Amino acid sequence: MSVQSIQAHDLNIANVFQAFYTVPDYQREYVWKTEQVEQLLSDINAELSGTNITTAPEYFIGSIVVCPGDGGVLELIDGQQRMTTLFVVLCAIRDRIRELGQTPSAAIGHQIAAETVDAAGRDVFRYRLDLQYEDSGDVLELVAKGQMPPEPAATRSIANIVNALQVAREFLVAQFADDVAAVRGFHGYLNNKVKLIRIQTEDVAKALKIFETINDRGVGLNSMDLLKNLLFMKANREQFGKLKDSWKALQDTIFEMGEKPLRFLRYFIFSRYDVDLLREDQIYSWLVKNESLCGYASAPLRFAEELRIAALAYRNFLRGRDQQGQESPILENIQLLGGSAARQHLILLLAGRHLPAGLFTRLCNEVEDLFFVYVITREPTRDFERNFARWAMDVRRVTTQAELDAVIEKRFTPAKTDLSVRFDDALRRLTSNDVQKYRLRYILGKLTQRVDLDGFGIKQGTMWLGRYAGSDFEIEHILPQNPSNEAALEFGDLSDPAVSSRLGNLLLVEKSINASLGNKPFSQKAPIYKHSQVLLTRSLAETPEVGRDTKIDVAVAPFPSFQTWTRTSVAARQDQLVALARRTWNMPNLGKS
Repeated sequence: MSVQSIQAHDLNIANVFQAFYTVPDYQREYVWKTEQVEQLLSDINAELSGTNITTAPEYFIGSIVVCPGDGGVLELIDGQQRMTTLFVVLCAIRDRIRELGQTPSAAIGHQIAAETVDAAGRDVFRYRLDLQYEDSGDVLELVAKGQMPPEPAATRSIANIVNALQVAREFLVAQFADDVAAVRGFHGYLNNKVKLIRIQTEDVAKALKIFETINDRGVGLNSMDLLKNLLFMKANREQFGKLKDSWKALQDTIFEMGEKPLRFLRYFIFSRYDVDLLREDQIYSWLVKNESLCGYASAPLRFAEELRIAALAYRNFLRGRDQQGQESPILENIQLLGGSAARQHLILLLAGRHLPAGLFTRLCNEVEDLFFVYVITREPTRDFERNFARWAMDVRRVTTQAELDAVIEKRFTPAKTDLSVRFDDALRRLTSNDVQKYRLRYILGKLTQRVDLDGFGIKQGTMWLGRYAGSDFEIEHILPQNPSNEAALEFGDLSDPAVSSRLGNLLLVEKSINASLGNKPFSQKAPIYKHSQVLLTRSLAETPEVGRDTKIDVAVAPFPSFQTWTRTSVAARQDQLVALARRTWNMPNLGKS
């Protein structure tokens, strides 16, 4: 029997990392940024969240193309970005389990490195993934050993791999906190239920040909092609030209924003029809069964245009802009909160895009507030995604202020009330290590902006959260992370190793001011804080004197200045910020819904 020149194997990650891989020196460098790494991790976790690990659905992440290399190693011709990221994630999981004081499973160590026997019968220690291109240096070997590569990175590829490791570590902390069983559960799901197809050819020439074919023909859009073919089957021949143009515009929009076509289709269905539970692999069959509801057979061109227009709105919302692509303070807020990976809120925004501007802004405010509550209390992604899909049915039917008020009272307010205690507890415990850096900037920016809005009102300088969460401001640790001897002596009790990272010890300061703060003690920092233009920072060192009972007086009244900075001060300020957070994100009083 002849050996097949092309073999394809459906493998879970546990089986994928039973082989050894090398990325040849002619391959391009590792280019994935925070967005791509977060997206992969978030997508995997979304399939797992809220379900029993043993019954959770399988999740397919694409294909890789390999061919035999020297010494029984497989050369990676396509898929090195994904494989490098998975290898780094495995190392991050191992490191996190160790940080939590437990021993990682032997299996994860075997996935990272193992011994083999060479042709001479000698034991050879190998890492499962070897990067041979020059720009990678020894960064992957250091990561595999559990060592942090030195900074600054020598090349862009090394910087990207170090960033991927940091993103993976932050993800594990943000999603699972100190729950080592949950970290192990994520590894178990990744191992057993996350799958890819490994295509293996007999030589590099055939592998490169397959690589070219896959990338030319857009494998990622095959499921979309099924719907496209369905529309063309239903259209009259004279409509083909317009339908082709409309469909190409739809695909171009989805590609431009870097979205998964099936996720867009799924969220579009949630926003447009009365359905709240639908897997990606059920989309096509759902459309076929619900033609009378969707109307694509009687009006295929109209349906394609509806998808195209929805995709444009989806793209703009994702970028923090309104349907027309114009800048929007509230949509910028949601974008800063969600980062590059979060998408669930788009279900409600799509459902409400028919609303007049004022009502849509009100809806967006409610979505932002509740979305943050879900994030900070670590509600399972799958749970609140389904809530948003259910509530989209109500939002879609809203036409008046009274109807929107009714939906808010029925859906949003009870959800926040149920999480009120957990909200307070999460913020009282919050440290800079508990959330991703972009989300920490969002939190500090919102709190800082809230006090400025109270004191100065809505102005060009106060209405945009991006001003506070952007590059003009930096996160300042009042007690420095590495305090000088003088700062440590002045602070006193340093028995809590996390005290410098607690929310109560953090504030935003202008970049120009932060440059002069360093690791000084509070007594030397306080006079510098007084030069800040933001009230929350200034009030730490002084009570701004502008009159009696002015808006500024009222705004800073809950934040008396501190004469000294100690562990007690950090706790007191954290309590102040929790109370401010309840106002900022409009948390209802306990017992009221």
